[in-house]
Amino acid sequence: MKRLASVVLLLVLGVWAANTSLFVAGVDQHQTRVIAHRGVHHIYTGSDKSGDACHASPVEPIEHAFIENTIPSMQEAFRLGADVVEIDIHLTPDDVFAVFHDWTVDCRTNGAGVTHEQSLAALQALDIGYGLDDGTGTYPMRGKSIGAIPSLDQVFAEAMDGQFLINFKSRRRKEGVALAQMLQRPEMRGQVYGVYGGQRPTRETLEAVPDLRGFDKAGLQDCLVRYLALGWSSYVPESCRNTIVMVPQNYASFMWGWPHRFTRRLEAVGTDVILAGAYDGSGFSSGIDDADSFAKVPDAFDGYVWTNRIELIGPLNEARQ
Repeated sequence: MKRLASVVLLLVLGVWAANTSLFVAGVDQHQTRVIAHRGVHHIYTGSDKSGDACHASPVEPIEHAFIENTIPSMQEAFRLGADVVEIDIHLTPDDVFAVFHDWTVDCRTNGAGVTHEQSLAALQALDIGYGLDDGTGTYPMRGKSIGAIPSLDQVFAEAMDGQFLINFKSRRRKEGVALAQMLQRPEMRGQVYGVYGGQRPTRETLEAVPDLRGFDKAGLQDCLVRYLALGWSSYVPESCRNTIVMVPQNYASFMWGWPHRFTRRLEAVGTDVILAGAYDGSGFSSGIDDADSFAKVPDAFDGYVWTNRIELIGPLNEARQ
C-alpha cells in the first residue's frame, strides 16, 4: 500500500512539474497584445444576446462618433493600443468584400435585406448610424455615417499600424476562395493576422494560404476538448497545432499549464492564444471589457487579450508593460 501511495505521489508531482508555470524562464520579457473586437464601437446593453437580435439598440450613452467596422474606428483602435482589429466581411454580388457586422442591414441602417445580396454601391449609400440608440429614442447618430461601409480593399489601402483578424460572416466556400486570392498579394497578406468564422470559407482560406492561421467553432471545440483530456502529459493534439486558440477567461485555469506553460507549449507548435471574456453559454462575444477582468489577466501574458473596449483596455495594457 505504501509503495502504491508513493507511485501515485510521484505521478502527481510529475504532472504538477510538467504543468506549473513557476519554472518558466523569461516570463517578464513578454508583452500582452490586444485584439479590438470591431474596433471602437458602441456597447449593446440589451438583454437579448441571440444572433437574431438587433444589437444596435439599446447601447450605452453615446459619447463618441466611432462606429464599428469603419476606417475611423479601426484607426482609433490602433491609436489606443490595439495590435489587431477584428473586422467582419461579406462578399457582395459584384465580388467585393464589404466590411460590416450584421447578416442583414435592417438593424443598423436605413436599408433592408441580406448584406451579401447587395452591391457595394448600395451598401455604401446607407446610413450605418441610423439604428444606433442609447434607449432615449433620439437616434443621435442618424445622418452622420452615410457611405461609411468600407470595402476590404479600402481598409487595406489605408496601411494602418497593425493587423486584422477577419471574420467570415457566411458559410459560403466562395468567400474563402476570394479572400485567398486577395492574400496572394504580399501587401495584403502582411496586414492579415488570421481568419475565423464560417467553417467552409475559413478552411478554404487556410488551405490556400499555408502560412495563415485561423479557426472555426468546430475546430476550436475539438482542440480544447482534446487538450483538456491529454494536455496533462504535455501533449498538444493535432487540432491545436498551427492555429489560433481562444480561451474564455472563466475556463482558462482548467487549461493544463495555464498560463505561461500553456502559452509556451502552444507557441512551440505554431499556435497563438487569445484570452476572451467569460463564457456564459449565450454565444455572445464577451471580452476583457472592464478593469476587474483585465486585472485577472496574468502578468506578462504572452498571448492576446480580446476586448470590446479598446478605449479602456488599451491604456491599461500600455500602463502594465
